[in-house]
Amino acid sequence: MGPRVPAVPLLLLAALLLLVCSLSQDYYELLKVSRDATTREIRQAFKKLALTMHPDKNPGDSEAHDRFLQVNRAYEVLKDAELRKKYDKYGEKGLDEQQQHGGGYESWNFYRYDFGIYDDDLEVITLDSGDFEAAVNSGEIWFINFYFPRCSHCHELAPTWREFAKEMDGVMRIGAVNCGDNNHLCRSKGINSYPSLYVYKAGQRPEKFNGERSKDSLVRFSMKFITTSVTELWQGNVFSEIETAYSSGIGWLITFCSDTGDCLEPRTRQKVAGMLDGLVKVGWMDCTSQQHLCDSFQVTSGATALFPPGSSLDQQGSVLWLNTLDSREIYNQVINHLPDLELLTGDSFQRKLAHHRWLVSFTFGEKSPASNEYKKLQAFLRGDHIQVGRVDCMSDLKLCQSLYIHKPCVAVFKGMGIYDFEIHHGKDVLYNIVGFARDSVRAHVNTLRPDNFPSEKDRKEPWLVDFFAPWCPPCRALLPELRKASIQLAGQMKFGTLDCTIHQNLCSMYNIQAYPTTVIFNGSSVHEYEGQHSADGILEFIQDLVSPSVVVLDPDSFNERVKGRAEGQLWAVDFYAPWCGPCQALIPEWRRMARMLSGQIQVGSMDCKRFQSFCQTQGVRAYPEIRLYLGNTRNADRYTSYNGWHRDAHSLRSWVLSSLPRVSVDLTPDSFRSQVLSGHDHWVLDFYAPWCGPCQHFAPEFEILARTLKGRVRAGKVDCQAHHQTCQSAGITAYPTVRFYPYQGTRRHEHSGEYINSRDANVIDDIITQRLQKLAPRLQNKHKDEL
Repeated sequence: MGPRVPAVPLLLLAALLLLVCSLSQDYYELLKVSRDATTREIRQAFKKLALTMHPDKNPGDSEAHDRFLQVNRAYEVLKDAELRKKYDKYGEKGLDEQQQHGGGYESWNFYRYDFGIYDDDLEVITLDSGDFEAAVNSGEIWFINFYFPRCSHCHELAPTWREFAKEMDGVMRIGAVNCGDNNHLCRSKGINSYPSLYVYKAGQRPEKFNGERSKDSLVRFSMKFITTSVTELWQGNVFSEIETAYSSGIGWLITFCSDTGDCLEPRTRQKVAGMLDGLVKVGWMDCTSQQHLCDSFQVTSGATALFPPGSSLDQQGSVLWLNTLDSREIYNQVINHLPDLELLTGDSFQRKLAHHRWLVSFTFGEKSPASNEYKKLQAFLRGDHIQVGRVDCMSDLKLCQSLYIHKPCVAVFKGMGIYDFEIHHGKDVLYNIVGFARDSVRAHVNTLRPDNFPSEKDRKEPWLVDFFAPWCPPCRALLPELRKASIQLAGQMKFGTLDCTIHQNLCSMYNIQAYPTTVIFNGSSVHEYEGQHSADGILEFIQDLVSPSVVVLDPDSFNERVKGRAEGQLWAVDFYAPWCGPCQALIPEWRRMARMLSGQIQVGSMDCKRFQSFCQTQGVRAYPEIRLYLGNTRNADRYTSYNGWHRDAHSLRSWVLSSLPRVSVDLTPDSFRSQVLSGHDHWVLDFYAPWCGPCQHFAPEFEILARTLKGRVRAGKVDCQAHHQTCQSAGITAYPTVRFYPYQGTRRHEHSGEYINSRDANVIDDIITQRLQKLAPRLQNKHKDEL
């Protein structure tokens, strides 16, 4: 069963916790990483330790196994966003027993040769489930290698993939996904063999590479996706093409080809065009056939030049002549020469941001290494009608201080004034910033400050406030989910984020002790969110606030409602303590189970920190204590405790249903013929086999259906292993199969059952209810005829 924390007096508890903390070492310290380390940095740190601390490398050290198990446990927790959040908030006591003690580990050879194949390659971007979608939908082209650490073909490809990544650097993004660590992501993308190589281009279906895994083959395949045109310029189009580009603020990169000198090869031209897409147009001119035209550009031999927007063709001083044929060097020279982002000042800032959406880069004097890359943002966001600019906080310190911006950052202003904005806290890379900008302008999440924080007297509508720290990876993972939830709850609830590294006083006022802490403010009521870091989890939580599924019990209501329950009524009660990590993990699952069993039983919870003496009188000795108080009121104290290992909503629901009296009935061949085929009742049947896993999973769902339909439709189960001939006659070919046998006034036959393609009790109930509504007039007429 899952871990339970003994209920002990508070002073003794504090002493025990102090002792435990003194004996256990901090997971971040064990891995020698900072608390804001990325998943990649955590993997790299763990690998470094594994290569020296592994028991295989220390055969004479009797303590090597225990030490490495501790390091391995730290890695397993910190690489997982949800476990990391629990650990950051509650320490080791926030983890369940299995996570606290960890599992096995791999051999030294695995960590040396198979672990994190591309973690040390700068040109190969390692993606995981947290940033995959933002990357492939950013507008950049991605070529992604889905691999598995133990796959020999993956290791054979690795050197080629690294060389290919260097060759295509700047042309497209080259990525890698470790399907060992991201199994769910890979399965969701249909990956069933390794390595699988796919090109992703926004708005198009991914295309799989099936050719020879050589660098040249990979490059040829990749270049098919670089569709930016390279224009041949000649006397008939050159001036109109250049002027058209200039009018859009775009310059030209022209390579002049002659019998002497150097011009760019066709593949290099195409590469450069892809790298500079949206920033400059790329063209070439044949000076052997267009000699007079080349002369007008003062070109006498092969050469390449950048003509910035607004430059005059006869003013050579503004033209940049390039002295390289390397695509990456050309890109760097061009990007350095292009004009910087528009500078916004204290005088123009408010006016320009009043009615337009802007992505603004805030700098403090010196340019960041990413400043040149930011020039590409204009091209990526042009179609989203988002303008791009910059603010130098050294020159406009007062403006930045009014926004509480104290260090370089990027923010989206949503066209509603200068205080309606959201700061980017993700990776400082182009694809992440582009994804953030597009999501942020659609979402309704604001960066909060003391002057716009929703104080109790100003709360005219509900607020969800996320208290976070930018260095905290689970915090950064939650932010895009908040944006999704804000879109779905637009007009019903406001969303804001508060950076506790800047606004310490506000965070202290609300007793924020761990990050992220998400709080719902609804008038004078305050509710702390506990659940999965997902938009769906947030929506479930808010739905539960509006219509609570769990009754909050105190001693009086427990005695009145649980002990004084009506005959046949059941109560499931969770006795918990707020400081108990497993209790906190149970809360969202308990709420979900209550919604799944709505109308079937009553579900409650009791805070045993607040009502400690009462819980002791009820014999509660450890937390969480989950009890089901049965329907026999002659013994009001009669209950059964949950001893299962898993505490997810589905496991808990199955446990509860197994304790309820069955509503469905088992049918034999005789009762199937006499009651279903010849009887006068409507029937819904579950044809199953005892050995069938999906059948076992569906069984509690069918029992919920039976209870929901009770009084309208009878529910029966047919064991197709024991009654094979009956199922065969009914045309059953797969398990479980749900069939509806409506009574229409005449005897039914084996094949008359209507197949229902669902295993969801609510969906099946809706289908049957609609069917009964259609049948009702016919059955009424039949009854009149008989009279």
